[in-house]
Amino acid sequence: MLKRLSLIFMLIALSATLLAACGGKDDDDEGAEEEAPAKVKFQPKGNEGSISGVIKFDGPVPTPQRIDMSGDPNCAAAPGDKTIDDVVVADGKLANVFVYLKASSLDRFSYDMPSDAGVLDQHGCRYVPRVMGLMVGQTLQVTNSDQAAHNVHPSPRQNTEWNKSQPPGAPPLEAKFNRPETLIPVKCNQHPWMKAHIGVLAHPYFAVTDKEGKYSIKDVPPGKYTLTAWHEKFGEQPMKDFEVKASETKTQDFTFGAKTAYAPTSLTVEPAFVVPAR
Repeated sequence: MLKRLSLIFMLIALSATLLAACGGKDDDDEGAEEEAPAKVKFQPKGNEGSISGVIKFDGPVPTPQRIDMSGDPNCAAAPGDKTIDDVVVADGKLANVFVYLKASSLDRFSYDMPSDAGVLDQHGCRYVPRVMGLMVGQTLQVTNSDQAAHNVHPSPRQNTEWNKSQPPGAPPLEAKFNRPETLIPVKCNQHPWMKAHIGVLAHPYFAVTDKEGKYSIKDVPPGKYTLTAWHEKFGEQPMKDFEVKASETKTQDFTFGAKTAYAPTSLTVEPAFVVPAR
């Protein structure tokens, strides 16, 4: 009997030892996975370059579709255009194109955060701007300049999704996106035609084309990159092995249009639906 009890105690002690050893290994592994390499603060050397260009549109310009805002009298009475602004072309130039750099070399550094928040306004029952960029951790302010109530609903994949009501006259909504993601679709659950897109990057090397199709990215460190132009209807065009030399002023144009091969991205825009404001 004593021998049997001794054997049982020995087995229990051995099991406890093995469990403790396994537990210690898992803890070490988890710590290694969570520990991210420290980033070095980017220090300009004075030889940075710049990239600028124009996004052209080739082919017949799509006829803007009229938005039916009759379901909300405040939107119907709001000033401004009442057509969908997903494709904005003027004199053969395409607006609202998000242009940005891709390169692992940029991820090694941390960069100064912009002092100002990025502002997304709701004006005329539209999101203004239609496309915008933020740095990771930069504050996003959503304002409501309308007499209508809105439901602001970003739908990211890499960041936290949220959906908040904003009545007329309400203070700005503030949020931050803590992970890079290009691009985050934003919709209004009250007004399904309202769309916006937010590019979130860990670095400041991005721009959005204006009404003349122009963009400019400044203070780019010398190096090789993939320069990418993205449009919500026409997908993205990457310009690989794109090199910026020391103190160079680089020009790079893109062309979108009916003949452009659509390149799918990770972005998926779910159809909006109308729900009561909460």
